[in-house]
Amino acid sequence: MAKTMIGVIGGSGVYDLDTLEGREWVTVTTPWGDPSDQILTGTLGGVKMAFLPRHGRGHRLSPSNVPYRANIDALKRLGVTDVISVSACGSFREEMAPGDFVIVDQFIDRTFARDKSFFGTGCVAHVSLAHPTCPRLGAHALAAARDAGITVHDGGTYLAMEGPQFSTLAESRLYRESWGADVIGMTNMPEAKLAREAELCYASIAMVTDYDCWHEAHGAVEVSDILKVLQSNSEKARALVSRLPALLGATRAPCPHGCDRALDHALITAPAARDPEVLARLDAVAGRLL
Repeated sequence: MAKTMIGVIGGSGVYDLDTLEGREWVTVTTPWGDPSDQILTGTLGGVKMAFLPRHGRGHRLSPSNVPYRANIDALKRLGVTDVISVSACGSFREEMAPGDFVIVDQFIDRTFARDKSFFGTGCVAHVSLAHPTCPRLGAHALAAARDAGITVHDGGTYLAMEGPQFSTLAESRLYRESWGADVIGMTNMPEAKLAREAELCYASIAMVTDYDCWHEAHGAVEVSDILKVLQSNSEKARALVSRLPALLGATRAPCPHGCDRALDHALITAPAARDPEVLARLDAVAGRLL
């Protein structure tokens, strides 16, 4: 049985995890550059954990500038097996109100200015993203949220936009009415794609802060309004995360959905044609096979 190590990527308003025991901020070097910040390591309930503030402490990085590849590589390099992504989002559904959480299970990727894969010329791979989050991990996140008394919705489609500006009204209506998206944010892509390439189980917890701009009674999105909800949401997120070690346990069997074996049939470049320099960069991400 493998040892469980939970990696938490904290979004807007979640820049620390003060419940960890044996806390230590560590520097991790990756072939893809520096991650967003140092990574906080420790244990909780006897389970190893690692926390990475996605935007850096003090919120230094915009969504487009987050080093997504370095972040996922660094977590994998530390031994993380399960990634919990926490992020703020807007809602397209009346019932998904500010303060609610959504366990995301699908994505529409509208980002365009980010590196979206560890693979490419010299070593090509195609992983499946039909089900981009891990149902097992998502179910644990759902149970933890309910146990913490959080109003949580099981399942939802997350529209990932480039940002940093919020949506136009026309875009908001399109995503809500024609595309069937449930929430909108700026950071879960390409994060989820990279986690799958790195063979990490990934669950997305979207914390609703607003109704985007489609809701006539709420008007345009304002940062000042979002900040009011963020503090409450961050406290809820910590309560949720604190319950995960007991649910996941200190040891884990292979993922029943195959997240930790995503590369088994994904590599398409013949071994003799693979670029050694590219393979060297993949030592953590794809070391199991390469």
